[in-house]
Amino acid sequence: MRWCRFERGGVPSFGVIVDEQVCPVDGDPFAGHRPSGEPVALAEVRLLAPVLPPTFFAVGLNYASHIEHARERGYALAVMPERPEIGYRANSALIGPGEAIVKPADCTGRFETEGELVAVIGRRVRHCSREQAVDAVFGWTIGNDVSAREWQRSDRTLWRSKNSDTFKPMGPWIETDVDALAATTTVSLDDTEVARFATGDMIFDPYDYIREISRYITLMPGDVLWMGTESVVAMEPGQTVGVTISGIGTLSNPVELEKSSAAAEEK
Repeated sequence: MRWCRFERGGVPSFGVIVDEQVCPVDGDPFAGHRPSGEPVALAEVRLLAPVLPPTFFAVGLNYASHIEHARERGYALAVMPERPEIGYRANSALIGPGEAIVKPADCTGRFETEGELVAVIGRRVRHCSREQAVDAVFGWTIGNDVSAREWQRSDRTLWRSKNSDTFKPMGPWIETDVDALAATTTVSLDDTEVARFATGDMIFDPYDYIREISRYITLMPGDVLWMGTESVVAMEPGQTVGVTISGIGTLSNPVELEKSSAAAEEK
């Protein structure tokens, strides 16, 4: 099943996508739902980030080649992890498919895209086994972990390098019927492929992380877990970046440069 969150007439709603149509529902995929209204063509609605998570979990270095890439660029913490460890991101950074990634006017240095598999949690989880962790995943979507590397090196935390507004595109929907760890991830700039890797070629898989998180933190329905990336690609304003995971879909977003405060005031 393919779940989406969409806006029509200014009102957000969940829906199920069937044959290029969106079937609206009252409720949500996690707590219960019922059909609501007539189907509408997918092309006639605006897709939103497919879920607003209670908690936004994010894995850092989870692919060996990404660790090597970071090490080459002098990132001191780029070492092979010995166990699953998790971080967090801001919901305020989330945008949906087609929305613009905005590079802040004062952001210099490498501005990068990281295509990531995202696990969507479907049930409350605490102290779970691996089998229970597998059952806890409701479905899968796609994330683009936008990163401002100069800020990542200069700031004491990731507060703006990873969490600035528009830095976390997610979508286009949640796919529940796919073997995500057997998929292939590709990244494109202006429809030209620039990176490709085996999605499941992770150091620790999603179920390792869910088990570890649940030892200390309760995961809730709608939580998301971004799984890291193998590829790191520089992008620039004026380009469109696409992240495709086979069996799920494509998340595409244009990149824009923020207007300077002076220009905004003149306008």
